[in-house]
Amino acid sequence: MLHQELNELAEPVWKEAVDHPFWAGIRDGSLPPRSLTVLVEQSAGHLLPAYARALARTAAATRWEHHVSLLARAAVDTVQAGARLLGAHNGMCAEIGAPPADPTAAVAAATHAHTAFLHAATDSSVAAGMGALLPLAWFQQRITDDLRARRQAGSRYEAWTEMYHPGSAYARTVSELVAAYDELGELMSGPGRTELVTYFTMGLRYTHAVTEAAWTHADWPTRTSGTV
Repeated sequence: MLHQELNELAEPVWKEAVDHPFWAGIRDGSLPPRSLTVLVEQSAGHLLPAYARALARTAAATRWEHHVSLLARAAVDTVQAGARLLGAHNGMCAEIGAPPADPTAAVAAATHAHTAFLHAATDSSVAAGMGALLPLAWFQQRITDDLRARRQAGSRYEAWTEMYHPGSAYARTVSELVAAYDELGELMSGPGRTELVTYFTMGLRYTHAVTEAAWTHADWPTRTSGTV
């Protein structure tokens, strides 16, 4: 089944992601609070809105009605999730000692690259769009489940990790998405399936790059004196 093939491609990236110092720092409470706020700003302000639009574009383009309904519902849920994340994080800032997230924060380079990739993929074809969409949904489920399972009791971000977990309804949506990919694997031609897998592989790295940028506070490169 297609989801098994995609899971095999994703597994090394998932392992690298859950062991990344950013997520490890959330689990044990050692992550600098500003890094957490950067993640919220980039996710709620830029990545989730772009992801919702990408879901909506693919919903409009696909010819299978069940997938239209699934992707459209996911788009609405994603818009709402961004607003909830921003509000919940800012409501906990005093408790965790983090600066509040600015809803007007500028887009970072890694986030811009990811959102541009989502736009280009979902504007290209259903196969490319579906390939680009799954990594972020799957990543969110894997990461939040791992945070909940391995967080240190009494650590600084224990309550934050509970807030960040999207819950059982999200798990059901991801399960439905995975089932849709298996259906696509049966319905698509060989070239379409290959395109989907290619974009899925690229999407994995874009998803991980946003975490790395939040950890390092990486932004746009600056022009230095003497450069052209």
